[in-house]
Amino acid sequence: MTENLRNAIACADWWVHPTGPTNQITDVPGVKVGHFTHKSGDTARTGVTAILPHDGNLFDRPVHAGTAILNGFGKSAGLVQVEELGEIETPIILTNTFGVADCTKALIKRTIAQNPDVGRKMATVNPLVMECNDGVVNDIQAFHVTEAMVDQAIDNAGTQFDQGTVGAGTGMKTFGFAGGIGSASRRVKLAGGVHYHVGALVLSNFGQKSELRVLGQKPSVPVALASPAGEDFDKGSIIIVLATDAPLDSRQLSRLSRRSSAALGRLGSYLGHQSGDIAVAFSTQNVKSRDGDAVYAGQFVSESCMNAFFHGSVEAVEEAVLNAMWNGQATPSYNGKTLPEFQAFYRVCTA
Repeated sequence: MTENLRNAIACADWWVHPTGPTNQITDVPGVKVGHFTHKSGDTARTGVTAILPHDGNLFDRPVHAGTAILNGFGKSAGLVQVEELGEIETPIILTNTFGVADCTKALIKRTIAQNPDVGRKMATVNPLVMECNDGVVNDIQAFHVTEAMVDQAIDNAGTQFDQGTVGAGTGMKTFGFAGGIGSASRRVKLAGGVHYHVGALVLSNFGQKSELRVLGQKPSVPVALASPAGEDFDKGSIIIVLATDAPLDSRQLSRLSRRSSAALGRLGSYLGHQSGDIAVAFSTQNVKSRDGDAVYAGQFVSESCMNAFFHGSVEAVEEAVLNAMWNGQATPSYNGKTLPEFQAFYRVCTA
């Protein structure tokens, strides 16, 4: 059962913008999220998470998108073309580092099933798959992730979804604790009373425990809970997916993606050497058919209004990471280590 951190501790004064109805990325109309969680024996703690910008044929009706490589220690597939063309044309898949190849193949096959001429009479497809390394608790060399898991995650997609150690987040570690999938949203108000949503979903697997900040404060850590010397530094990666129903173009969405680094700084990250920190943002507006008119018109947000989106996205990403940690369950691993629960740790620190 997913619980938002803001419902458990007093934090109303820390954030400015109101949340959407459910405080999840799916507060952006049309967006859906699905998981496939794989746990087996002592070696498998992994999975797949799918984000669908809309229910239709994404190859035929791609969405405007932008990216930001905050620190490029990563092995994602599809980012180069997204950056160049400013479009996403498949569901967004999150998984572990060694699962990228199978997830890529699954997206290609699924796209061909919907569009049989892809790669023949039509252009090839650009599958978007992003990853973090869950090898701390998952035997990543066992290649547990399969193509079928991608199909099931997509087929499971809906507006309600679990957070924490589920799907792609099953084996992830954040600031020394069980982390994984987290989400949050904000309602952004523009002049004239017009409201839009900005939603964030993170695959959180980064951070140095001794640098963690929660609502701007460093937890007062009892000696018994402190990390042993030499075991604490910032590595592991975070994937950030931002969605909005505001009509932003690809350049504006790249600007939005870059602001994610501010959220990571608020949490205490310094974007460490071995942390692959990547953000992708998309808009559900101004969607057009691949075979549409050569020239088309659309309305877009004025540059003078972007600060509201920047601020809202930073808040959403920060809270999404905290929600991932708050919902993370203690995770035993194949190598005898166990990732502890952040929620229990935080309650001791604030008792």
